[in-house]
Amino acid sequence: ELSPPKLFSLSQESGRAAAKYFVNNHPKFFTKDFAEPHIPCLMPETVTLCLEEVSEEALKERIQLRKVTAAVDMFDQLQQTGTAVSMKTIHNLLDLICLYCDKEPFPEEEPQTEETEQKRRTGQVHRASNYLKLTWKENNNAERIFNTLPERDTRCYSALIRGMVKHGAHAKAFSLYTDLLNNRMTADVHIFNALILAAPDVREVHMEKWDLITELLKQMNEQKIRPNLQTFNNVLKALRRSGLYVRTQAVQVLNEMKAVGIGKAEDTHSLTHAPLWFEENNTVMLQEVISELQGTSFTCRDPHDCEFFPSWKMFLKLLRYLELGYRVHSLLEVGENWRLLGDNYHQGIYYGRFFHLLCTMEHLEEVLKWYRLLVPSRYYLNHQSLRTLLQALDTESRLDLLPTIWKDMKTMALDNNSDLLDELLRLMTREEHSAEVQDSFADCVLDINKAFDSKPNLEWSTSGLTDATTLLLRASRTQKAWEMLQLFKSKNRVPCEVLLNSFLTACHAEANKQRAVELVQLSAAFYLPSTARLAQRVQAEFDLTEEQRSVMLNDSRSKPLETTKSR
Repeated sequence: ELSPPKLFSLSQESGRAAAKYFVNNHPKFFTKDFAEPHIPCLMPETVTLCLEEVSEEALKERIQLRKVTAAVDMFDQLQQTGTAVSMKTIHNLLDLICLYCDKEPFPEEEPQTEETEQKRRTGQVHRASNYLKLTWKENNNAERIFNTLPERDTRCYSALIRGMVKHGAHAKAFSLYTDLLNNRMTADVHIFNALILAAPDVREVHMEKWDLITELLKQMNEQKIRPNLQTFNNVLKALRRSGLYVRTQAVQVLNEMKAVGIGKAEDTHSLTHAPLWFEENNTVMLQEVISELQGTSFTCRDPHDCEFFPSWKMFLKLLRYLELGYRVHSLLEVGENWRLLGDNYHQGIYYGRFFHLLCTMEHLEEVLKWYRLLVPSRYYLNHQSLRTLLQALDTESRLDLLPTIWKDMKTMALDNNSDLLDELLRLMTREEHSAEVQDSFADCVLDINKAFDSKPNLEWSTSGLTDATTLLLRASRTQKAWEMLQLFKSKNRVPCEVLLNSFLTACHAEANKQRAVELVQLSAAFYLPSTARLAQRVQAEFDLTEEQRSVMLNDSRSKPLETTKSR
């Protein structure tokens, strides 16, 4: 369940997406422009074709509006009429066809809902592109147009090779590259970047994958093609799919980057991959990488740059190195490096692991300091992180802080999990505290009971009811404890003998003999074996009237009408 502030933020984003969706899909209703001066972003995007005559300008218009089928048809008409088309327009046409795999592009994402947010969290965003995987088809329009060109330059080859790699035709991409070499042409950096990324898919053996990548890099050097940042990023991506031994070449790749002047501080993505190669016994190298980055302000230059801080593999290795975790976090606070955290989901991943590291390795005073700093302004606790915090409080014997944590749980909508509430009540019941603390615990119990009443998905367990009743008894709230005891029957739970004896002790302290008799009746209704012992204790400790004694003895000997189950 999403927290209220998160829902509010999601609602804002959904509203903006909904407005944009309707404006762009129903532009006829938004033709008047009231803004002075004119604000283009507030007006519908131009999605209808204006030029109908057969001309290169009409072809350019269709390419600009990403009308794949219409652009191909217009190009064919131009060919049939013998009209020459400039090479630049042909390049753009091939780019369009290859980008969308000779299909019409998917419509923009529709307004976001809570359901799509939940799917996005698990990597299942509700988009058509997630359900339909585009694959490169033999002799599609891109290949057909390419084969009909009287002259083909490197740019034409580049468009097709990149499209083939993007849409899974890896072997065909290498075949087309061979054709380029046979025609005594030189590739460009984009062709090599695409082939490097496809290399692991055309070789089976891990070492052969690395050998192919190395050969491509050598050919770049021979053709005097200077690698760029994307070249090394793709090499590192390919290494991640090339086996453990081959991945050790990552350090050599980073050194090569430095040699050609690419491994600079602002080249974030290559360093994003760097910590992923180091094994458990190579923590020193990871520390060296972090030391090199200290005080550096990064610039996002790759779509995967936002994976730098939330990288789970990095923090998996940091779980035993608190100082290293602090150094990574200090790097986050430099300049605008916070932008590398990515969206809300990835921010939650990073702060969740950092907070887990603090709870498991740091002193409680520091944990609480970071808790006040991060929660809820930067990070909303989830069930797992809350359990980690409760364990830290338990370890440091600071259970008196549980009422404060409970207030935060309500604020962050974490009061919707029965197991979590049971854990909270268990910690409160573990040992007795001062009267003031016990009174605050009792207030929490009453709040928790309201949560159970208002949330249908919550269900009291036997242990939860037992702990709640015990806490009320310790705070001398006998009447509330009695009301809690009634829930055992309505929730089909069975109280234990220890709890009934504790309640009887409270009745004796208040000299409430009528409540003591009712307690025996309650025990008899559950047909508990301890009913007789409870009755004997009541007779011994209370001055009962004949009527009370008769009622108690009759109930303690009678059988219940129905049997309840224990949980």
